[in-house]
Amino acid sequence: MRAVFRTDKGKIRQRNEDNGGIFTNSAGDHLAIVADGMGGHNAGDVASKITVDLMYKNWTQAPKMTNAEMVEKYLHEIVTEINQSLFEHANNNIECEGMGTTLVAAAYTDDFVTIANIGDSRCYLFNEDGFKQITEDHSYVNELVKTGIISKEDAEHHPRKNVVLKALGTEQSIEADVKTIIIEEGDYLLLCSDGLSDKLTEDQIKEILENENNIEEKAQILIDMANDHGGEDNITLVIIEVSSSDEGGCNEC
Repeated sequence: MRAVFRTDKGKIRQRNEDNGGIFTNSAGDHLAIVADGMGGHNAGDVASKITVDLMYKNWTQAPKMTNAEMVEKYLHEIVTEINQSLFEHANNNIECEGMGTTLVAAAYTDDFVTIANIGDSRCYLFNEDGFKQITEDHSYVNELVKTGIISKEDAEHHPRKNVVLKALGTEQSIEADVKTIIIEEGDYLLLCSDGLSDKLTEDQIKEILENENNIEEKAQILIDMANDHGGEDNITLVIIEVSSSDEGGCNEC
């Protein structure tokens, strides 16, 4: 397994409210995170940083994840704890009122990956069956798509496409979508904020993942392409390559 994390503030924003990283616990289990903060002043920065810091601290102290059920339970519990911490921080600090963050996290082993998400940051899977989105956006336009009011193509250009209906820290109680999928050698997982998914089509992302570059180069190409297409938002991603290699992943945060 190899993985790389990259984040970029884009071409327009004055600061980067995204956060994330790839972390390994003492048992050798891996956790990848992308969080896209939102809120006034510096509140988006605060929400995403608190989320990643707490997940990192908790994960490094976590026991060996022996099966998918254990990982799913862990992710449900840690998301609940972090949501409460964010909600209390916002209530106790007026400058952070209304802050929140999206979250997509993937705990992965050689055999399976368990994914948790809240908001519109995404996880994609690219394998021999093709390229597909694994997570479901908690967004206004996705609800319109699900009810048949607009098409998926219309959603890509809808004026309210960035309206998120569910975010970590904005409500006292919240629950993440959590699912486990089987992975095989040669598969790729991509976690990303909407700064990437709003700028590139699925075909464009697929083309980069299947080229001959290494994952570090793939990550940088995706960042550069999002910036070339406007770069109006912060851009953050994690690429996980499922391979037989014993090389470790990037623990940059």
